[in-house]
Amino acid sequence: MAHANPAHDSALSKVAEQVGHAVGTAERLFRAAIGQGVSPMATDLAAFAARASYEHLTPAVIDALKIRVLDSLACACGALDGPPVRALGEQIDDFGAGRGATLIAGGEAAPDRAACYNTALVRYLDFMDNFMATGETCHPSDNFAGVLAAAEYANAHGRDFLTSLAVAYQVQCRLVELAPITEQGFDHTTQLAYSVAAGAGRALGLDAHTIANALGMAGAVSNTLWVTRTGGVSQWKGLQSAAVAGAATHHTFLAMRGVTGPIDVFDGVKGFMESIAGSFRVNWQAEDLGAVLRTSVKRYNAEVHSQSAIEGVLDLHREHRFDPDNIEQIRIEIFDEAVEIIGGGEAGARQADVEHKEEADHSLPYAVSVAILDGDVWPDQYRQERIVRDDVQRLLRRVSVRPHSIVPGLRSKWLDTYSWRYPDEMPCLITVTMRDGRKVTKEKRDYLGFYKRPLSWDWVAQKFRRLTAEAPVDADRIIDIVSRLDRVNVRELTAPLRVE
Repeated sequence: MAHANPAHDSALSKVAEQVGHAVGTAERLFRAAIGQGVSPMATDLAAFAARASYEHLTPAVIDALKIRVLDSLACACGALDGPPVRALGEQIDDFGAGRGATLIAGGEAAPDRAACYNTALVRYLDFMDNFMATGETCHPSDNFAGVLAAAEYANAHGRDFLTSLAVAYQVQCRLVELAPITEQGFDHTTQLAYSVAAGAGRALGLDAHTIANALGMAGAVSNTLWVTRTGGVSQWKGLQSAAVAGAATHHTFLAMRGVTGPIDVFDGVKGFMESIAGSFRVNWQAEDLGAVLRTSVKRYNAEVHSQSAIEGVLDLHREHRFDPDNIEQIRIEIFDEAVEIIGGGEAGARQADVEHKEEADHSLPYAVSVAILDGDVWPDQYRQERIVRDDVQRLLRRVSVRPHSIVPGLRSKWLDTYSWRYPDEMPCLITVTMRDGRKVTKEKRDYLGFYKRPLSWDWVAQKFRRLTAEAPVDADRIIDIVSRLDRVNVRELTAPLRVE
């Protein structure tokens, strides 16, 4: 039995008392500083959103935003038959849709429900844009539907919609870049709550104080978990951002009606920094609206970190025309982020157990295997009957994914040169070994669609036409309106999307 040590206990008590005193003093100083003019981050962020102007957008940013609007609509129209999206639509119909905003290829709904439903459409295929930072990635197009719903409700001009969308992109990308949270088990849709509130608030023409309240409410509620993308991936993967976008839009409208929220949501006691992200700072007064230029658009329908490998294996197949049945092994050496998310790392097995869409589009072995067999990776490659077919199931088991190392067989981030280069590049080395011993290799730095090698307007227009081939929308009319979005009212865009 342990014996009491009064001197030891007394010393510990004094240390605890001193620590508690120091923490209390720091807290009092922090609160005093706020009272003396150091404003909470939500106040600064809200001022940034409220003062954003179309005149702050460069021609390159305007062009990039139009491409992402068209790309988001393409993804949405291609997802109309997605099972979880249909379930969400049925629930909206059952509970009463409301009015004020357009449901894509549907009727009218309350703005928060439209934001939720349309975000699910944009997200479901996993074919939308990405922003890659050192510690985290996100899908800035998750902001599109919430900002659109607010802009339509406000009868905003297309210029105001584009400006508000640029605000949302800037906020989410910068928060993901400076405050990554997946290591703590939280999902990137947590930061989405702040960006949707900022963008929707700007679209509604709210003042900075009101937007700050919207940020407080949205941020206090939507702290989502990364478990959504690990292990046995469920259909919720395609709906989590929709839930956040709908909630943040709802909170922004509550703020518009005078409801207040915790404006110290970032830096207050038990706020975002203390509870989740740790301390960070953004000088919102110095921020521009150019983050969209660092976002990437997908050429292939698969998780973003697979894009360079898919392009590489298709290059190899075109150059060497090998028979898939003669492949002994496909070895992919790639940066650590890809290994962890889609290569069998921390997010879970991605090779032996690929049974449905949500697993397949986050499996690098499946993506490169189906690319070799079908010559493309498109929504057709995620039909259930395609996923379970013997040819792709056999081939994906011959794919190995590992971090690239300058010392073969030794895994260390200090020896993993590809991880050093990410996210400025998305490098990979592909080696295909045939049964006769012949080997072919291909090294890639990035892919067509990566922000340093962007897709053109014409390419994305073709993507739009292909994904809308069976959708009840006038593709040419919508492409034309998006190209002129800075010269028309936003309702000119939503009118042809509202198909009863």
